[in-house]
Amino acid sequence: MINQADTVWMLIASALVMMMIPALAFFYGGLVRKKNILSILMQCTALLCIISLQWILFGYSLAFGPDKGGLIGGLEWAGLAHVGLEPSKIYATTIPHQLFMIFQMMFAIITPALIIGAFVERVKFSGFIIFSLLWSTVIYDPMAHWVWGNGGWLAKLGALDFAGGTVIHINAGVAALVMAMYVGERINHKAHSSPHNLPLALFGAGFLWFGWFGFNAGSALSAGATAVSAFLVTNTAAAAAGTMWMILDRKINGVPTVLGVITGIVAGLVAITPAAGYVTPLSAIAIGAMASMAGFFFVTKVKKYFGYDDSLDVFGIHGVCGIVGALATGLFATKTINPDGADGLFYGNPGQLGIQAITVLVAIVYSGIGTYLLLKLVDKIVGIRVERKDEHIGLDLTQHHETGYTLMD
Repeated sequence: MINQADTVWMLIASALVMMMIPALAFFYGGLVRKKNILSILMQCTALLCIISLQWILFGYSLAFGPDKGGLIGGLEWAGLAHVGLEPSKIYATTIPHQLFMIFQMMFAIITPALIIGAFVERVKFSGFIIFSLLWSTVIYDPMAHWVWGNGGWLAKLGALDFAGGTVIHINAGVAALVMAMYVGERINHKAHSSPHNLPLALFGAGFLWFGWFGFNAGSALSAGATAVSAFLVTNTAAAAAGTMWMILDRKINGVPTVLGVITGIVAGLVAITPAAGYVTPLSAIAIGAMASMAGFFFVTKVKKYFGYDDSLDVFGIHGVCGIVGALATGLFATKTINPDGADGLFYGNPGQLGIQAITVLVAIVYSGIGTYLLLKLVDKIVGIRVERKDEHIGLDLTQHHETGYTLMD
């Protein structure tokens, strides 16, 4: 039976997650050079269009449709066949089935959008579109089915991923690392590495934080105690991670920075995502602090050591902190918060940590290999990287014949 309070809350949560997509565009856009800001905004906006259609036509059916051997959903729900206004008997039984589909659609859109930060300023728009459509179909949809779909093999194994630490952040983070290494460094990026508009990036980060309440608390799929708990720990982890990054910035670099604090906030939000419905506020502080330290170390030390150009640190923040969060769920999860979850290591169930580790490994291997093969395919079809002269001029002019500002670099 449809519950009106649950329905209203999930409509709001879906809208909050949708708002994260333009927020991500502004966050990323403020961090690139001004001659490329429109390319970022365009890529995020384009994904909002094309993945919405993909999800309705066949993506939702592949991710959540009738199970086929624990590996993929069937096409019985393609075009939203059998996905109506009555509640599903399997998913979110107090809201219309189409509303559950809408909420999950927003997740499907933002996941490939996260990858954009790894290859800014050097990828063809046509190659980006084809890659994103293929990646969503071949990588995201099966992974979503494995972890969240009825009958998915990782779900049956007992994997805990409340709002997408594995399905979204590790999945996208690993793809970002592969993409960055495949396309290579930007031209002259070390000489022109400063963000062109930090206030814009701060604006985007702030609205990401705001939208994340829909992301995590909405994953409770009802307006109840679990949503409240997820809301609280989401804010708590972000606050802890932002504070920790400021401390590390001050100790290592001499001053706390705007770029540092917003990066830390996002790191905390990423890490709490898989754990949001299963952990206490005090555990959220620990998770946020752990993620901030891991992200800071990876971005400032490991990335520089290997020298690859993950332009906006997608792997360092979403991949690494997603791994921290997924494993931390296996430590801090407790049935006192969510009886439908599981206890973690610190609550007497060490096996859960092993399950989380298997899930993390599966996401890394599947996304890594699959992304590389898709890149090779798209590169042969239309090419991935823009020509050198186009990169010098900037993608706003060369890919879209528009400029974000009157005066260009």
